[in-house]
Amino acid sequence: MTTATLGKRAATRELILDHAYDMARRDGLEGLSIGALAQDVGMSKSGLFAHFGSREELQLAVLETGQLRFLQRVKWPALKLPRGLSRVRAIVTNWVAWANEYQSGCVLLTAASEYDGRQGALRDVVIKQQAGWRQEMCRAIGHAVENGELRDDTDASQLAFEIYALMLGLHHDAALFGFDEARRHTLAGFERLVTSYSPQRRAAP
Repeated sequence: MTTATLGKRAATRELILDHAYDMARRDGLEGLSIGALAQDVGMSKSGLFAHFGSREELQLAVLETGQLRFLQRVKWPALKLPRGLSRVRAIVTNWVAWANEYQSGCVLLTAASEYDGRQGALRDVVIKQQAGWRQEMCRAIGHAVENGELRDDTDASQLAFEIYALMLGLHHDAALFGFDEARRHTLAGFERLVTSYSPQRRAAP
């Protein structure tokens, strides 16, 4: 293939992924229809399969797209800040902004619900993504502990779990009761968490 042909093929693939991603936000990965997607992008089914050999391959690519977009919006901007609590706060702030943008549906969270009780490649990728993000949170929290901004007996995995639970509550309440109220409760809950892990507050014996 020529460079121009490869470039056109890559652009077409990205166009398909953009439409598939929007469809998955609305209907979930299991709701991805090859026929509807092909019609949406103005292609034949065979033309779409030339870029993605199977529906599962397309679903996996959408998952990867969702992870990349999440990291671009939530993690990478926070890395500009020093390691420690300021970076943890930035991650949470960016995560809240992500939830606001994706109130109509977060592919990553929906996938966690769709595949938690299944077996196969999609579930494996979901677990890998979710575990990887939890490790990133633990790493950021660990730096705050090293800086003395959180208690030295802080269980990073526990705090990461608690922050994640707040974000699940944010997505849930934003859809039902409005984003502003959900955001207020989430940030208040996060501040309460940080205070409870403050070096000035020792754990009960």
